[in-house]
Amino acid sequence: MTAPAGALRGAGSRRPVRAVASSLLAVTKPRIIELLLVTTVPPMFLAEHGLPPLRILCVTLIGGTLAAASANTINCYLDRDIDAVMHRTARRPLASPATAIITPREAIAYGIVLGAAATILLGTAVNWLAAGLADAAILFYVFVYTIGLKRRTASNIVIGGAAGCFPVLVGWVAVTGSVAVPAIIMFAIIFFWTPPHFWALAMRFRDDYAAAGVPMLPAVAPARAVTRKIVFYSWEQPLAGTLHRVDLRSGRGGPRRLVPPRGEPASCCGGGRAAARADAAISLVHRIPHDAVRRHRHHRAAAMGQVVATGDSWSRPALRGSERRRAASTRVTCGRIASITVDVLSGRGRAAGRDGRVR
Repeated sequence: MTAPAGALRGAGSRRPVRAVASSLLAVTKPRIIELLLVTTVPPMFLAEHGLPPLRILCVTLIGGTLAAASANTINCYLDRDIDAVMHRTARRPLASPATAIITPREAIAYGIVLGAAATILLGTAVNWLAAGLADAAILFYVFVYTIGLKRRTASNIVIGGAAGCFPVLVGWVAVTGSVAVPAIIMFAIIFFWTPPHFWALAMRFRDDYAAAGVPMLPAVAPARAVTRKIVFYSWEQPLAGTLHRVDLRSGRGGPRRLVPPRGEPASCCGGGRAAARADAAISLVHRIPHDAVRRHRHHRAAAMGQVVATGDSWSRPALRGSERRRAASTRVTCGRIASITVDVLSGRGRAAGRDGRVR
């Protein structure tokens, strides 16, 4: 027979190195770290327009791993009381003091050391803005989500989930040295993805959350209400994704203008009803007068050669095969997303009409 794990910490006993290492690894929640690293790499490729420098890529991933491990370890330390109550988390290293290999004090010290190592590595080998964003993610996850929101409000994951969006910014900043609109848009996509993803999982463990006194939405709201919110946030993701076609800028002393990215078709949402629905969605979301959105789209289309005057008639210039396919795909996608988004945001169950106005 083997002695209980808790007995390994008795007076005069030595803890097996493998058991200690396994516990230190478990408190970092490696499976969550994998998801965070997956969101770190694509922004680096987009920022570089290709393969980023291998050294920057590797150092950023290592630093991101250390930062995420730090936040998760401190979270395990703070949530060890409710981890012991929930069946899903009962096997975490700090959940049961009688069988724990490492002590809570060792765990919190380990988490702080990991955070310091991440800061120094990213700051010296990448740039200090990336290091600062990694630190902001740790502080946000620990103080805003774990301490501030998790046990107090059903909106905990809506706000606290922003901590999981920081790897996108870290990856972009590691390559460019600054935060840009594309990085913010990717941040928004993950921000809107987090609540429906987490709520779908929490619906399975709502009894655990209820027993632990954690007001996760599925534990305090009917399944129908949770499903409506999941659908709503799920459709916010593609809406955020379509914003890469629009750059919001402020004219000096004038209203905001909708300016497509350089080299992109101004009428990316197509014509007819698809364009009308897209215009209505942009007007509704960004609170820009609908007529101004529509006029700007037509003016930009003419200026960029999407509609070319030929005598008394108007015609479209010829597009290459790949451009034609991309334009057709974009028109269909944007039109559908805009239509459904208008339905959801207006709350009236009706999309934009033929004149492009929300009824």
